[in-house]
Amino acid sequence: MKRFYMTLMLVLFVCAGASAEFKNGYYDKMNGKSGAALKAAAKECVRTHQTLVYSDLPTYWQYSDVYPELVDGCKRWWDMYSDAVYLIKRGQTGKSSFSANKMQREHSVPKSWWKQSGSVEYTPAYSDMWNLFPSDGAANQAKLNYPLGLTASANFNNGVTKVGGAQTGYGGGSRYVFEPDDEYKGDFARAYMYVATVYDDINWVINYMYKKEAYPTLVPWAREMLLQWCRQDPVSQKEIDRNNVVEQYQGNRNPFVDFPELAEYVWGTRTTEVFYVDQQEGSDPTPPITGDPEITSPVNGEALDFGQVAVGRSETRVLQIVGKNLTSALSVRVSGADRAMFVPEITREIPAATINQNQGYLLNITYTPTAVGRHEAKIMLYDGGLTGSIAVTLKGEALPMPTFTTLTALQPTDVTANSYTAHWNPVPEGEIADYYVLTRTRLVDGNQETETYETGETSYVISDRDPSVAETYYVQYSRLGMLSEPSNEIYVAAGSSVEELYVSAPMQIYTVNGGFMIKLNGESKPMHVYDVNGTEVIYVATPVDGDIFLLPQGAYIVTAEGMRPVKIII
Repeated sequence: MKRFYMTLMLVLFVCAGASAEFKNGYYDKMNGKSGAALKAAAKECVRTHQTLVYSDLPTYWQYSDVYPELVDGCKRWWDMYSDAVYLIKRGQTGKSSFSANKMQREHSVPKSWWKQSGSVEYTPAYSDMWNLFPSDGAANQAKLNYPLGLTASANFNNGVTKVGGAQTGYGGGSRYVFEPDDEYKGDFARAYMYVATVYDDINWVINYMYKKEAYPTLVPWAREMLLQWCRQDPVSQKEIDRNNVVEQYQGNRNPFVDFPELAEYVWGTRTTEVFYVDQQEGSDPTPPITGDPEITSPVNGEALDFGQVAVGRSETRVLQIVGKNLTSALSVRVSGADRAMFVPEITREIPAATINQNQGYLLNITYTPTAVGRHEAKIMLYDGGLTGSIAVTLKGEALPMPTFTTLTALQPTDVTANSYTAHWNPVPEGEIADYYVLTRTRLVDGNQETETYETGETSYVISDRDPSVAETYYVQYSRLGMLSEPSNEIYVAAGSSVEELYVSAPMQIYTVNGGFMIKLNGESKPMHVYDVNGTEVIYVATPVDGDIFLLPQGAYIVTAEGMRPVKIII
């Protein structure tokens, strides 16, 4: 899908041309500045924002990162890493579609670049929508934490993403680089410039492209390449529309999208010139009223389905309200016998300027059922200068709180120097798993690294294994937004093959009914079992292969010499 398609209307958004749609005064601090001072002012304008929950990003992306046209009546994820057709099918949430399609949350600027003491979550950059995009799983795994650049030769090329050896002058010392398609080079450049502006005080532990300094932050080769990519791939309607949606959820904008020439004033050919907001092309923040008040979405009689929710839990859906030329506030009212279960974030009015200016408003509505059964209400939209009103049906189904069974994680297969396949048993017959969650932990340079993966299958391929590093994994499953208890933990020892793995791991732990069983690989080592308070509850000097140990219900840590501690749930 190339640029000439990007001028189409985003689904449920009315395009008003490629112009910025920011609030009056939002960028005033940037007026009269240039170079380093302008970069510092831009940071002050946009750095304050809501820190989103990383796992919730697909919930927002289903409105900010979808193609303008439907495929078989379904939204299609806009994946800048591949041309794969990933759909949000009817009845799916953003999260469930993400899981079903085996997509991944990809940090444009790799999170490992700012890791400190094993943590990557200490900074809002970890979940900042301006640094994360939905990604094809294979492309994400190939990209790893390589810098942007131009490839001399590609060892991965899916037609959109290329990964391979760097051309001379690119990569900042990295042997490999990630090269996006020409269609998206500017998109990624502006994302990197945003990070260089908002997070210039991060202590970059990997500095292929950044330095910890207020200005210029970008190292020379990266600065020149990103400027060139911005020139070659100007701001698209996709980015403009995404800017408006991200602001509604995260509360800030990307100034390099709002002002295509800003990068030149900060780093490029215009650093000696003074920047003024009102002199920038397309910078009028208030669209004029040019016709009759109109709401184009939702349409009268439309339904918003919240799906299945456990009693006492909540599920939030977004009603996209798209309008233009409203002359007064749009009123909101919920009616019907079950109206108390459906609560919009705005219970009275939405300012007309908000709808007119932002090319649509995303109204969060939360369904909190108090009884089992199907529930229904109506939300009415009226006033604003409209003739008549629009009614949208709100419906959901409440189910009893689910009960969970602890899963059993199984030994990995297909173990190689760089990958393995994790396995686990499915949920018992009669139970439902919306999706499985695999948690993987590695001990790198004394620091514990944990990552989670979502899948609809009972196996998952880990493709970035380091054979010199031992790791563990356990699994849970999600149902109605809740997670089961963690399974037993499987130890994957350092080594390059199945044989090495089993030989080097001194003991394997298997949960059984009411306890656990051990399997020895070689010489018996003293075994210790501790409860969650750190009290030793079992000590065996010479455990025997096949021994079974019974314990009261609870969580325990099993360890032995040469073996990483294993957590078990009884």
